[in-house]
Amino acid sequence: MNPDSDKSSAKPKAVSVLVVDDEPGMCSFLNKALKKKFALVETAGSVEEAEELRKRCHFDLLIVDINLPGRSGMEWHEALQQAQHNSDIIFMTAFADLEIVIKALRAGASDFILKPFRLEQMMNAVERCLQRRAMARANFVLQREIEKAFPITDMMGNSLSIRQVQEVIHRVAPTPSAVMIEGESGTGKELAARMLHQFSNRSGAFVPINCGAISPDLLEAELFGHTKGSFTGAVKARDGLFSFANGGTLFLDEVGEMPVLMQAKLLRALEQKAVRPVGSEQEISIDVRIIAATNRHLKEEVAAGRFREDLYYRLNVLSITLPPLRDRREDIPELIHHFSNTLSRELGLAAIPFSHDDLREMQHYHWPGNIRELKNLIERCILLGKLPAEYFREQNADDAKSIGNFAGWSMEAVEKHHILQTLAQHDGNKSSAARTLGVSRKTLDRKLTSWAAAEHSLAHAEVEVEVEVKVEVKAEVEVEVEAEPVT
Repeated sequence: MNPDSDKSSAKPKAVSVLVVDDEPGMCSFLNKALKKKFALVETAGSVEEAEELRKRCHFDLLIVDINLPGRSGMEWHEALQQAQHNSDIIFMTAFADLEIVIKALRAGASDFILKPFRLEQMMNAVERCLQRRAMARANFVLQREIEKAFPITDMMGNSLSIRQVQEVIHRVAPTPSAVMIEGESGTGKELAARMLHQFSNRSGAFVPINCGAISPDLLEAELFGHTKGSFTGAVKARDGLFSFANGGTLFLDEVGEMPVLMQAKLLRALEQKAVRPVGSEQEISIDVRIIAATNRHLKEEVAAGRFREDLYYRLNVLSITLPPLRDRREDIPELIHHFSNTLSRELGLAAIPFSHDDLREMQHYHWPGNIRELKNLIERCILLGKLPAEYFREQNADDAKSIGNFAGWSMEAVEKHHILQTLAQHDGNKSSAARTLGVSRKTLDRKLTSWAAAEHSLAHAEVEVEVEVKVEVKAEVEVEVEAEPVT
């Protein structure tokens, strides 16, 4: 079979085009050329004829001459914009100066063609226009998929504390000011940041980064980008997260974990509103709204010299403190209902019918892991088909047994046992264990290092004692030999 015949018999693109020109020859020329590619092509000699066609059919693309009898093409386009008509438009004219071109492009024209033109010029303009339209649609679909994966709604709950947080978020979201979100691990700091971005109406993306989960050596390149060959492994240039968030929001999660040297570079970027990729001498201007979050008390970190005071005040224009779950217990039933319905749909399993005892147990529990722990418990119950009250009874029994085993232990020994047990549960993953423990990765490393050093010193001391004992035993043997009478 001839491949050319397949190509010619292939279905045209499902695109509708309307050509508006008072020259019959131009309409016939474009009609013949465009019908080879597109499903529907119509022509009109005036704006009035075009309006009659547009009432009967939607057109994806309008190719319009500016100088038309009666109403001009520009006037018609302005009227369509006011009516929120979403067709793309390409203007044509034989009488154009720079002012008309600028006016057309500012009015939202997709392209501008000067007469006389070659067919190739027009077809290239049409193709560019349709590619932009397809890209816009793809971005819209992608955005919807992202919103489906990360649904953003107001924070669940009607407690006074959470209503106050909601009110502040809605009030400050439209402003460009930096916001510091404080609260314990698992209280929903990233959800609050996403809400601030969603209600800000900023056109750019929401870009999160966990400052404690990235190596200090790579954090600068991750934020600012880098050039090819700027460090080992930089095989090609790469934009940083500041560039991806341009026009949108950059969320600095666990900002208290950021090294002091990196804090100085971040402060300069925020003050200059520009970033310099690693290995580059040129700065890139940025328009980024900063939202930072931490589960530390940054004022104490500033006093201890671990966090720059100037950066603290630069980030802390407005502070939002999220309450722990134990301080908003009246919200727990609503959260349980929400997570139960959501997780059962995601897992494809039946929701757990929570009893009054289950709700009472969950409302009396202290929730050290806050909302994250509540969500994880409900997911575990759905997966295992186990009621929460049963889980809490088993946990209480384990806690009672553990308390008995720790009788007589020092606080340091109990802490060491708990940390090592948590680390083992996470298969040695320090970052994951640190999140469960509610401490920073740096704190966990410091404790493990100190315990390893203490064990090494103890082992070294035991070896020295063993050597000394052997020497003393040898000396005693020699003395006994000398003291033995000669026979």
